[in-house]
Amino acid sequence: MKYFSALFLFVLPPLLFAQSDSLDIKIGQMVLIGYPGPELDTTVLDAIKSGKAGSIILFEKNVPKSTTAFATLKKVLWTYQHAAPIPLLICIDQEGGRVNRLKDKYGFPRSITASAMGKAKTLDSVRFYAEAIASNLAGLGFNVNFAPVVDVATNPDNPVIAKAGRSFSANADSVTLLAKEYIIPHRKFGVITALKHFPGHGSSEDDTHFGIADVTKTWTAEELKPYRELITGGYADAVMSAHIVNKTLDPKGLPGTLSNRVLDSLLRRNLGFDGVVFSDDMHMHAITKHYGMEEATKLAINAGIDILCFSNNIQNSEESTANRVHSAIRKMVLSGEISRERIDLSYRRIMRLKSKLGQSQAEVNRVEAARQWQRAADAERRLEELKKQQAATKELTPPAEPETKKTKKRKKN
Repeated sequence: MKYFSALFLFVLPPLLFAQSDSLDIKIGQMVLIGYPGPELDTTVLDAIKSGKAGSIILFEKNVPKSTTAFATLKKVLWTYQHAAPIPLLICIDQEGGRVNRLKDKYGFPRSITASAMGKAKTLDSVRFYAEAIASNLAGLGFNVNFAPVVDVATNPDNPVIAKAGRSFSANADSVTLLAKEYIIPHRKFGVITALKHFPGHGSSEDDTHFGIADVTKTWTAEELKPYRELITGGYADAVMSAHIVNKTLDPKGLPGTLSNRVLDSLLRRNLGFDGVVFSDDMHMHAITKHYGMEEATKLAINAGIDILCFSNNIQNSEESTANRVHSAIRKMVLSGEISRERIDLSYRRIMRLKSKLGQSQAEVNRVEAARQWQRAADAERRLEELKKQQAATKELTPPAEPETKKTKKRKKN
């Protein structure tokens, strides 16, 4: 089950519908869950089997602390994947450097920070380490890496981005270039990447893990540039939202993850992104200290989040099982607080993303080339239709009356 065709993904769900409520299946694809330790978790396994969770996420606590870590972890991930009725997204934050779940002390390849990659004199550094990360993830069975960080390090004192070395650069063009080089090896090995943290966390003075981070006075539109360029260039497999507050973008002050203005208006309509949007961890205190689980979930889905991440990895945040999250979403759909159409839209995006699993860079390039050709053909067709309409309008317009002494007199009057 390493590779899945688009045909398989779109044919399989109807077969499941005959045995279960299609709404249950669709909601399950929107749930991403974390679990406690390195052992196979039977509760999570049951949630995957029943279709209540379409994605899982792993942290360092889930990595076996032994010399056989690779083989043991691979077996666990294999078991989860093969239990899934619809191919499972197996996710990890493997940026490199500080955000590095698969450490070399457990026998995995050494990695460096994005900042260190950005300071190298050539692109060889980012290419080398990105390929090491991607090949290792693919070998283990991971198919989603929540990276690269495309936040622009505009605030050198930012505690969660710049000081942690998680940004490639303080220059938006450099961030775009390096992010592209980071993404290419992941596609080579069939690993999906997610650009984060939209709409930009680089100027913050606070960490959303611990509370609200308001960037209203520090954020600039330059922070959107990497997203715009990577989306336009076809390098955005998925996007991860930020919990930052930006009243310039959302006057109500809703965190980005919960804001329709940020996700639907800006990301979807303005920047033209129609792929999957993952939420940042819904257990971060920027969310949990200000919103209940159900309210935050409702706002996030209605804002445009497709997959909600509940990591169960942050202290003092209430545990969220896949069943609990699934049940809450289902209840809100049945009550009309979340529309079925909204669930359907996310489901289609998720299925489209899952159809990319295992694609090589050459296949990705072919698909993107076909899409660009189709867009150009559509634009040319619309132009021809417009010309025909203009010509038809011109034919129906009566000829102008020749100017005579009488018409000149009428104009003066």
